[in-house]
Amino acid sequence: MANFLNNILFVFQRLNWLSVLDILLVTLIFFVLLYFLRDTQAMVLLRGMIFIIVALVLLTTLVELPAFSWLIQSILPVLLLAIPVIFAPEIRRALERLGRAGTVTFVQSANHATDEEAHEAIHAVVEASARLSARQHGALIVIQRLDSLEQYIETGVQMRAHVTPELLLQIFYPDTPLHDGAVVIARGRIVAAACVMPLSASGILNRTPERQMGLRHRAALGISEVSDAIAVVVSEQSGSISIAHAGRMIRRIDPERLENILIAFFRPEAVTPQRVWLQRFFPYLFRRDE
Repeated sequence: MANFLNNILFVFQRLNWLSVLDILLVTLIFFVLLYFLRDTQAMVLLRGMIFIIVALVLLTTLVELPAFSWLIQSILPVLLLAIPVIFAPEIRRALERLGRAGTVTFVQSANHATDEEAHEAIHAVVEASARLSARQHGALIVIQRLDSLEQYIETGVQMRAHVTPELLLQIFYPDTPLHDGAVVIARGRIVAAACVMPLSASGILNRTPERQMGLRHRAALGISEVSDAIAVVVSEQSGSISIAHAGRMIRRIDPERLENILIAFFRPEAVTPQRVWLQRFFPYLFRRDE
């Protein structure tokens, strides 16, 4: 015990501001890594890899096994090279998020609707969602913010129409040509329907008490993971309304709360590049708005 305390005291005596900075940088790297891997299948793989590595280190340290130790030392570099391959999707998603967060250009007239147009679009989305929920008609409505959704808009049918509840009801009426896929709203207009959205790789939906959430909810989470868009989902099975943003989903909300959330997201001060940059990396800071 005395030797242990002496070793700790020796470490603290050797510390200086460069050592503290070094430790903080390493801690920051691990924090960012774990933050980006949260709620994904990669976290399960990471826990399994850490368990195996710790077990092997303890086994080779506590027990003298020369041949086994040599084998582990030979395999370890290969395992380190395999990590980028195993976690390729998560690394790509993190780099994409970093690249989007670095974009600070913002042109109000080109990318966003006026306050009046935005309010009318929000009111139409809320009214349509309430009526679709009452009829149990499934729907996925994606509202663009700062990030361009052009690559997803190109997968659907171009419309360039005013946002009205009646038009949204017609689009998502069962068995109509446009009811599958997502409606994308940008600049206060419906720019396209039947758009294909990326599916989420997150494990959030797998841990929900109800397992009936299908492709619409996964697509809503997916587009919220790769952009700053807001996705509104109406369940075809239960008629419940959900909203997704920044890889998080709020479920079973009523139309009044939906309208309050959308208004909070599209306030002028809520769509500044600096605020969106923070939301992408630290969404919990803005949970009150959601």
